Amino acid sequence: MATVLSAPLDVGFDYTRSLGPVLGRFVQGLRERRIEGVRGSDGRVHVPPVEYDPVTAEPLTEFVPVGTEGTVLSWSWMAEPLEGQPLQRPFAWALVKLDGADTAMLHAVDAGSPDRVHTGLRVRVRWADERVGHIRDIAYFVPADAPDGTAPEPPPAADRDGIMITPVHLHYEHSASPEESLYLRGLAEGRLIGQRCPACGKVYIPPRGACPVDGVPTAEEVELPDTGIVTTFCIVNVPFLGQRIKPPYVAAYILLDGADIAFLHLVLGCDASEVRMGMRVRAAWKPRDQWWTSLENIDHFEPTGEPDAPYESFAHHL
Repeated sequence: MATVLSAPLDVGFDYTRSLGPVLGRFVQGLRERRIEGVRGSDGRVHVPPVEYDPVTAEPLTEFVPVGTEGTVLSWSWMAEPLEGQPLQRPFAWALVKLDGADTAMLHAVDAGSPDRVHTGLRVRVRWADERVGHIRDIAYFVPADAPDGTAPEPPPAADRDGIMITPVHLHYEHSASPEESLYLRGLAEGRLIGQRCPACGKVYIPPRGACPVDGVPTAEEVELPDTGIVTTFCIVNVPFLGQRIKPPYVAAYILLDGADIAFLHLVLGCDASEVRMGMRVRAAWKPRDQWWTSLENIDHFEPTGEPDAPYESFAHHL
């Protein structure tokens, strides 16, 4: 059996949060190198501040300044830091209760080695050199008697106050199934390969390895043409980050001739308002020297000019 295909997959976006009046005041204070908590109905000072009282659920408005030094309550050593964490050298994640606060905040402690960290350790804030109104304006904590250490990376800045940006990234190795690998290798040759269920006769593309209806393996390979019909579609009118086509355009489910399941692709080559259910379409392939193991080899589908398929012919594929 041929080896399965695998490739690195990187997913990332900037998580952008509107902070509101309580956390907005908190991060504005961090920009000015001061830390504030908020007092609850039981007298406890919460840091970071909470918007509503944990006891009564009433809004909290009494802000209380607290110190920039505190005490480690518990900790865990991070021997191999991950991308995006406060430090790219070994450090401790710690719950630090600042002087004047009654709750602890989670942050990084740059102690150099786990031997230098312990419950009860006195620590102080190491401020970011460039502060923008972000929790990362506290770059990390250091032992109270230690020097600041190397300058950290500046936190991500928003284009207006009251907004906090947190970059989120995920990197992993994605492995296709044997059936998906067959399908992807076919695309690299300009072929569309599905599989047929031996029980119900349905043809699935991309192949799934087993029929979801009968639960039996789908071993018979079926090569399908690059023509089909539009079953359902959506006219995209809203622009978004990373969009490569100017709206309006159509994303549609395409049911290839001979297949029993549709897949999502673009329909171009006509005005978006002209696309309709039952429209006959054909794949518009990219130049051969751009082909690889991806459905991206088909740039889009476009109308063939043939008469529309009757609704009854695809109604059970919606």
